[in-house]
Amino acid sequence: MKKNSVSVGIIGFGTVGSGTAHILITSADVIRERTGFAVELKRIADLDVTRDRGVKLPAGMLTTDPAAVIDDPDIDIVIELMGGIHPAKEFMIRAIRNGKHVVTANKALLATEGNELFAEAERAGVEIGFEASVAGGIPIIKVLREGLIANRIIAVYGIINGTSNYIFTKMSDEKVEFSEALKEAQRLGYAEADPAFDIEGIDSAHKLTILASLAYGIPLSYNEVYKEGITRITAQDIAFAAELGYKVKLLAITKATNEGIEMRVHPTMVPNEYLISKVDGVFNAVYVQGDAVGATLYYGRGAGDMPTGSAVVADIIDIGRNVMCGSTRRIPGIPGFVKPGAAAKKIKKMDDVESMYYFRFSAFDEPGVLSRISGILGNYNISIASVIQKGRSIGGSVPVVVLAHRSREKDVLSALREIDALPVVSEKTLFIRVEDSKE
Repeated sequence: MKKNSVSVGIIGFGTVGSGTAHILITSADVIRERTGFAVELKRIADLDVTRDRGVKLPAGMLTTDPAAVIDDPDIDIVIELMGGIHPAKEFMIRAIRNGKHVVTANKALLATEGNELFAEAERAGVEIGFEASVAGGIPIIKVLREGLIANRIIAVYGIINGTSNYIFTKMSDEKVEFSEALKEAQRLGYAEADPAFDIEGIDSAHKLTILASLAYGIPLSYNEVYKEGITRITAQDIAFAAELGYKVKLLAITKATNEGIEMRVHPTMVPNEYLISKVDGVFNAVYVQGDAVGATLYYGRGAGDMPTGSAVVADIIDIGRNVMCGSTRRIPGIPGFVKPGAAAKKIKKMDDVESMYYFRFSAFDEPGVLSRISGILGNYNISIASVIQKGRSIGGSVPVVVLAHRSREKDVLSALREIDALPVVSEKTLFIRVEDSKE
């Protein structure tokens, strides 16, 4: 007898779990009408079953025992929304070995342990849905897995951490320093009490790991991602960038080059005329360039109960449709895991990456300082595009801002070590990489 419904259970009833449950319950008729089958929420497991999440649940649905979800033979799909690495990994593996499909929003788990999880899913003949793991309600996973499947992906640029984007927006709009912008983000609930994952680029690196794997068919390679946070950027740098025609964003970047695949997260200056530069506040955006489609941009809310819950439910429905048709594993989870020879693709070292650069030197106001700095830059094949020098300080230091043409990272770091050792330079040089198609 053909099934006319799919049964699901949730582990983790926090922000995303409650949003997912709310959508499954309140949109049950819409889902049935559009798919031809029902998605039945059978059980929810969480450590806290007493706190009100604003979702009206049938009596007996909540439990503190994850096994009530994982081992229930009637549940087709287990939804892992508890976060963290352990015991989430063990719960997922147990569900997979029980023959259940899994849906997760856990980018940290997938980025660091995903190769093992996808291997388990392949052996068991089940699927892992992970649309909600990157950019919340933006369907970027589906775009890369399906919508742009015939394209060779040239580059992906993402603003995929709303906390950092909010901080940069506040610094730009209100001319405040990083510490003040961070405190405001924490007050509004956009940043955690310990914001390290967001402001040090770790969260973005987890998400970039997944995007790069989908874009280039490589295994999940979190340890190969270059990570740099936003804490060193000042309001002064934001202002100088604006004067040069740029905005500063924390970008996650992956590119295909002749020397290998680039994977890097760092503060980046982008031209004001780029659409991605206009993405402000807690919003996310992902730019994808394909050889056939050209440039595309995907924009929306990157976090929150309902946007992320929407992505979770989309995965449930995709897997449910496959279950109904008996066509599971129609689309590979991570191409890099199943594609022969994928591991042989080279990851480009950060030392070999090339881009334009912004430098802010702190130099004593003396004759010949700029010529000494430019001479060292020239020795390392770094040519100057423009210079800003304002104000005078008798006996003190002043900022000297240089925008450099496309240069190699290794040469830049070597030049800065030499420049910072000059007696006329009072502080370590601040630099920001620049992405500009004019170069």
